[in-house]
Amino acid sequence: MRILFTFIAGSGHFRPLIPVARAAQAAGHTVAVAGGGGRVAEITAAGFTAFATSEPRERTVTATSEPLTAPDPEAEVRQLAEGFGRRGARRHAAAVLELARTWKPDVLVRDEVDFGSAIAAESLAIPCATILVLGAGGFLRKEVVAEPLRELRAEYGLPSDPELAMLEGKLVLSPFPPSFRDPRFPLPADTFSFRQTAATGPSTTSPSVTSTHAPTPRTPTVYFTLGTVNNTSNLFTRVLAGLRDLPANVVVTVGDRVDPAELGPLPGHIRVERFVPQEQLLPQCDLAVSHGGSGSLVGALAHGLPSVLLPHGADQPYNARRCVELGTAKVLDPVTVTPDEVHATVSAVLADQNYRRAAERIRDEINALPGPEQTIPLLEGLR
Repeated sequence: MRILFTFIAGSGHFRPLIPVARAAQAAGHTVAVAGGGGRVAEITAAGFTAFATSEPRERTVTATSEPLTAPDPEAEVRQLAEGFGRRGARRHAAAVLELARTWKPDVLVRDEVDFGSAIAAESLAIPCATILVLGAGGFLRKEVVAEPLRELRAEYGLPSDPELAMLEGKLVLSPFPPSFRDPRFPLPADTFSFRQTAATGPSTTSPSVTSTHAPTPRTPTVYFTLGTVNNTSNLFTRVLAGLRDLPANVVVTVGDRVDPAELGPLPGHIRVERFVPQEQLLPQCDLAVSHGGSGSLVGALAHGLPSVLLPHGADQPYNARRCVELGTAKVLDPVTVTPDEVHATVSAVLADQNYRRAAERIRDEINALPGPEQTIPLLEGLR
């Protein structure tokens, strides 16, 4: 069987597809992945045949020392409707339609907000499955994207879809534990939840990779990341000032938009890297400080780690609210947070084992989920 995986936007939309795509390869199926031109190297590095759905855009780096501004929820909704529901969907519908006509997939698997690929699949009568990328739900709501998708469906001569059944397709796959979904935004009853990685458990590994000095066995380790979007050096600087005097080893990943040199000299227990695979770090950590992106959060919870969250936009506030409800995290305002608040909050979460126990309950739920290989019979059944 030939399976085409598609995603729109960045790594956070590609990574949830990887476990299923690799499982499909392992089962002997022919797999290809289609994404924006700037993601081709990332796709091939992950071991897949890559198709570009657009020309690579010249990357511009913003002034990362600028302070964050208060998020505008209405602007976020407009971006989802216009950027993904209208412009992005129109671009991907055309590109994926052309690609599917030549590559001829038997099944198409798209990321949750890749609406254009759903249009292309329906136009060619190809079964389409959806992999969720927004953990807690709430950011993507049908009323937000209904009008641009109605227009695009009409352009492709597709029948009216007032209930937007196209958003689910033939199968919904969720790489998140069911309890993480906000019950105010329920999923279809037949959604199949799966575990992205191997089952995890309490770590017995020494956290030596997180510090230039050999730590004592009881020294906690904190992982700090702000993802790939709102990772300004201004916020990094404030948070690191709060972690500077914390009796813990700290490992920080800043991505490619922040120069580690901008953060100035740091004590030996704080290690700054552009990127370290989470699977190498998280088993050795006691707490994660993050922006609350879905990928970062499910990675931390899969290892039973509580969090301190600094949500700013997109799905992050929804994820943060759900973590508070589940008792796995405390939340700080990234716009106004001070070093003292960071220090006090991280110290409090490390000291209160209730946060750790709540996160471990989610870890156990994740461990009990089927692995990604068990999604393959479901995809095979769509033919």
